[in-house]
Amino acid sequence: MAPSVEASLKYFLPPSDGTRPYTNINADPKTGKMRHNWVEHESIVQIENIRGTEDQFTLDNAGFQFYRAAPKHTSFTDDAEIEKEYYPESIELIKKLTGASSAVIFDHTIRRRRPGEADDSPQRRQPVPLVHVDQTNRSSVARVHRHLPVSEAPSLLKRRFQIINLWRPISHTALDWPLALCDFRSVDVKKDLLAVALIYPDREGETYGVTYNPGHKWKYLKGMETDELVLIKCFDSLQDGSVAILTPHTGFEDPSTPEGSPLRESIELRALVFYD
Repeated sequence: MAPSVEASLKYFLPPSDGTRPYTNINADPKTGKMRHNWVEHESIVQIENIRGTEDQFTLDNAGFQFYRAAPKHTSFTDDAEIEKEYYPESIELIKKLTGASSAVIFDHTIRRRRPGEADDSPQRRQPVPLVHVDQTNRSSVARVHRHLPVSEAPSLLKRRFQIINLWRPISHTALDWPLALCDFRSVDVKKDLLAVALIYPDREGETYGVTYNPGHKWKYLKGMETDELVLIKCFDSLQDGSVAILTPHTGFEDPSTPEGSPLRESIELRALVFYD
């Protein structure tokens, strides 16, 4: 098995006129794509397959962590069932792997790759071919206010908290369009990250776009199976330099994918994670 592959990743370039970058989540009815004012910039990078050494990478040192645990819920076809069955088992798994005292899952996304079709609704999500981080410091604090009771938010924000995604393949092994993760230790937080406004009909969110840095060290776990998962740190309120605070990530076209491999299907949960 090749230790690394060479692949093209799409990075962000900010608007040339210096205006605030934004993405309007309402898809353009003509193109099926979200409207935005930033530019994609493709760069060729080396992505290391860390299978066999994945235990060296943790949420604290790299910003991501792989684990093997088969889910009890396996159908992933009904949102209500996912929330009832998959959320509770995932909360317990997140607490087990992080040592957190509590976790609150605030949403999930199922992605099924369909070449040539538009990614224009929550039911039609496809792999994201863009280097990004799901949350900024500002949006992470806003998530606590948005998803927790008003009476609890102030005290929760005084404690260490994180936003962690739990990502796993569903239906079959993820050879097609796997997930690449950038080791936090290779990220220049002040230079590489660009806050991008997410414009919703009723509110604004915010993510980080990521600009190209030749020092980025990209990793993936080739052929992730349905009983394997990765925790992706999107935010950590502990920002004293002792731990990773996030990890850029993206789906990518792996040139070593065997011809005829089934198209990627995956689920990701997003959780607020709190510590005593």
